[in-house]
Amino acid sequence: MSMKQMRLLMGMPITVEIVDPAATQDDLERVFAYFTQIDETFSTYKGTSEISRLNRFMLRESACSSDVRTILKLADETNALTQGYFDIRRPDGTIDPSGIVKGWAIRNAARQLDAKGWKNFYVEAGGDIEVRGRNTQGEAWQIGIRDPFVQSNIVKVVHLQDAGIATSGTYIRGQHIRNPFAPGQPITDIVSLTVIGPNVYEADRFATAAFAMGRAGITFIERLAGCEGYMIDQSGVATMTSGFSAFTPRHAALDR
Repeated sequence: MSMKQMRLLMGMPITVEIVDPAATQDDLERVFAYFTQIDETFSTYKGTSEISRLNRFMLRESACSSDVRTILKLADETNALTQGYFDIRRPDGTIDPSGIVKGWAIRNAARQLDAKGWKNFYVEAGGDIEVRGRNTQGEAWQIGIRDPFVQSNIVKVVHLQDAGIATSGTYIRGQHIRNPFAPGQPITDIVSLTVIGPNVYEADRFATAAFAMGRAGITFIERLAGCEGYMIDQSGVATMTSGFSAFTPRHAALDR
C-alpha cells in the first residue's frame, strides 16, 4: 500500500510516492504545493516570477526572496567548484537557474517528507529523482536510465536507497546546455550523462556541469567525492565511473 500521484508542474511531470502506510493525501498535497511555489518563483516562462522580473531588470538581486538569493549563491559556488562550467548567468545579463533549481527543489521536498517522519518514498521531477528507504516490494528503488537514441528502451537499471540521480542530455530538450568556454558551439561528442549522488541536488548540478564539459565530464565525475557517473557518447558507447557498478546488481544490469 502506498500513496502515489503524478501532476504536471514546472513544465514537467512530477511524481511523488510514499510507501509508509500511515501517509495521507495531505502529505502529497504539501509536496505539490511546494513545487507550485517554486514554479511561481523561478519560472523563466511566467512573467510574474521573480526570475522573470530579475531578467527584465525590474528587480535587484538584493531585493529578491531568500530562496532566489540562496539559488544565486549556490550557483556561484557550483561555478567555482566546476572551474566555470556551470554558469547560470548569460552574456546578455539574464539568468537561467533551471540547471540547479530542479534538483534543489526535489531535495527540499524530500526533506519535508523526512521531517514528517516518512522513511520510504520517491520524488521525481522531469526524470531527476531522490529516494529514501525501500519500494512497495521492500526492495531498493529501481531506476532506469533511458537509451538516448530510443527513449522507450532502458540501457541500465540502478538500485538506490537514500540517494539522488539526475541525467543531463540533448535527446529530449535539444541543445539546452552550453559550454561557457565555447559560446555558440553545440555539445556533440556526448548525448547523455547520468550522475548518482548523496542527494539529487548534488547529482543534478554536477550532471549539468559535467555534460557541458563534453567527453571530459565523466573524468570530472570520477574525481568527485560521493558521486558516480554513466556517460553515453554520440556513437552509443557507454563509459562509467569506477564505483558506478555498485549500484547495478548483475541481475538488474541492462547494458547496450
